[in-house]
This record gives sequence, structure tokens and C-alpha cells, in this order.
Amino acid sequence: MNTRVRIQTVFLYGVFLCYLLFLFKLLLLSRVSLADLLDSHNAVDRSINLIPFHSIKEYIFSSSVTIKNFAFANVGGNIIIFIPLGTYVSLFKNNKRVLTNLLFIFLVSLLIEIIQGILGIGASDIDDIILNGLGGLIGILGYKFLLFVLRNEKKVSTAITILSAIGLPVILYLLFMVRLHL
Repeated sequence: MNTRVRIQTVFLYGVFLCYLLFLFKLLLLSRVSLADLLDSHNAVDRSINLIPFHSIKEYIFSSSVTIKNFAFANVGGNIIIFIPLGTYVSLFKNNKRVLTNLLFIFLVSLLIEIIQGILGIGASDIDDIILNGLGGLIGILGYKFLLFVLRNEKKVSTAITILSAIGLPVILYLLFMVRLHL
């Protein structure tokens, strides 16, 4: 492995680690602090939805502008935040099969929702798993599209490195500068 490839690989794994830290902050620490999370006396409210598309239907058919604005951010956000996971999973795993990678993304999303439910952080919602899976699928298909267009995994890796370099300042800004209280 030459020096350029090593640097590119280290950079990609570094950006991926920053992305995972951002996901952790967004999905587990945006509603409570780490100290509150570890406080055993903290009273928590749990909200769990196991009916597929129930929350999404409520958002669509609501007459409240505030709820519609929240819904747009929630639905769009749940999709967008998992697009990079689909891309990176496709890039890093040797198994490039769409269904295998999509199953991995669904399992990650399910684990997050279970943790949110157990700890009483926000709402555990099957719709979040569906939307996260859709975002992951978009990332996987984006990777496949790049592979189809560029016809070379090294070129795809270079393209994703460039996109990661563009996205890294945004991730770092969100990770270190913004207090996410959703």
C-alpha cells in the first residue's frame, strides 16, 4: 500500500469516526447531558411507537404548521443522517451486497432505538428505523452509482474522500460548536 492510499484510508476512517461521534451526540445526547444520562435518580419519560408509519401519518395529516415544520425536519433529518453510514459501510466492508449492508444499517438503527427506549431519551419509534434505513439505502445506492459511473473502486474511494473532505468541516462544527437540544 503506497503512502497516498494510506493517508486516504486514515483520513476516511478519521472522518467516519467523527461522523459516528456526531451520531452518538445527536441521537443519544441531544436531549440530555452525559451527566443526566448517568444519573440513576433522573426520572425519565419513555415514548415508544411500534406501529409502522404511525408518526409519519400523524405528521402528514396534522393541521398545525408547527407540527408540519417539526415533521419535515424529523423525517428529513432521519433520512439524511444515515446516508453517510450507507456510503461508508459500502466502502469499508468487503461484502458489497446491498441487502447485507442494508440489514447492518437497520440493526444499527434498531440498537439506537432500543438504547433510547431503555434510557428514556426522546422517543423510540419504528418510523425512525424505517427512515434511517431509507437514508442508509440512499447512501448504499449512491456508492453503487459512483461505482457504476467510475467503474473502479479506487476512483470511488477517491471521490468519497473528496466528498468527506468537503463534509468534514460541517461534521466538526456540529460535533464541537453546536449544542444540539432537540
